[in-house]
Amino acid sequence: MTLNTIVTIGAGQTAAVAARTLRRRGFDGRILLVGDESHAPYQRPPLSKEFLAGQEDRESLMLLPDAWRDKQNVELLTGTTVTRIDASGGSVELSDGRSIAADAVLIATGGRPRTMPVNGPAPKRVHYLRTIDDAERLAAHLRPGVGLVLIGGGFVGLEIAATATALGAEVTVLEADQVPLARILGPEMGEVCTRLQRENGVTVRGGVRVDTVTTRPDGVLIALEGGEVISADVVVVGIGIVPNVEVAQASGLAVDGGILVDAQGRTSTPHVYAAGDVAARFSDAAGRHVRVEHFDNASKQGAATANLMLGRVGVVDPAHWFWSDQFGKNIQFTGAARYTDLVFRGSADDGEFTAFYLDSGVVRGAFTLDRGDEISAARELIGRSIAPARLADEDVDLFDLMDDDEELVTVS
Repeated sequence: MTLNTIVTIGAGQTAAVAARTLRRRGFDGRILLVGDESHAPYQRPPLSKEFLAGQEDRESLMLLPDAWRDKQNVELLTGTTVTRIDASGGSVELSDGRSIAADAVLIATGGRPRTMPVNGPAPKRVHYLRTIDDAERLAAHLRPGVGLVLIGGGFVGLEIAATATALGAEVTVLEADQVPLARILGPEMGEVCTRLQRENGVTVRGGVRVDTVTTRPDGVLIALEGGEVISADVVVVGIGIVPNVEVAQASGLAVDGGILVDAQGRTSTPHVYAAGDVAARFSDAAGRHVRVEHFDNASKQGAATANLMLGRVGVVDPAHWFWSDQFGKNIQFTGAARYTDLVFRGSADDGEFTAFYLDSGVVRGAFTLDRGDEISAARELIGRSIAPARLADEDVDLFDLMDDDEELVTVS
């Protein structure tokens, strides 16, 4: 099939990378990005850090500047909602009644914050952080002495806590699990991240569940299960996202916790693809469909799906990788927290180290604190059996282990 027009539904990280990849690979047909936000594609990671702190402006976040789009003839339609894809007719239908012809469609609609009920007359005191507009609204409240409560102790929540503390806010994090991030990193590394927060003045409370949130003209009351009530000036809710699958459902695509796609990124309908936060892609390594919510995955899937449209290999199933910056410290993680042992390279007490997650001798993941230079090698070692002493020996170059046939055996 000859592709003349490719439309992306969604205009975020995934769509931007797909557009760049298509042009780099020589596609000279029409590319149209349709987004429901009023902004051009932008980066989300800085929203909880540099942008929220006022260290970066909107322009610095832009992924596809006006000059690039003009030169590459990439069209952008903002503030527009797609209602469904008419695959049989080869078109994308918009909420205003218009229809756009499309030979291939990439659904990259991402997700929206998971919400919770809020009572009272001042709902604007309760915030979520997903968009530029969200970040700007929250930033207006962050000043010395303000009492901020974060409901949810995930990475974004802890980044907001770090940023708000640096701006002088008095911050409390409420997390339902006993140890924040334990589900992602395991309890030991979750404790490392929690200790970093506490050492910098954040009150972190694990094992607490919020019953109700009630706003007042002068503040917010957070009632916990068990009867305790906490007061705050401002609340941020960070309890995950919900994938935006509505257009897929309306178009008859297979959906189960995300838009189901094969290892290549194809949906159940020909010439319709999905990638990024909204896509539940089949992983050969996991043996099931996996939906992943982070920047690196969105970028890699966007590029892979664009390549697939042009007849190139589109499979992408690397070890997951993400990072976080908090209180001047860089945290990185790759793989999965599936382990029987942790092997340390360096010391947690020294404020910088790498921890390898070994499952019966096989490397399944790695966590670094201010040792981001080791994460690339760690990603390559996942799935291999390595002597723990070799991993822990800082005189051994991790990259050398990949070529050490006597010490290294690939294990599925």
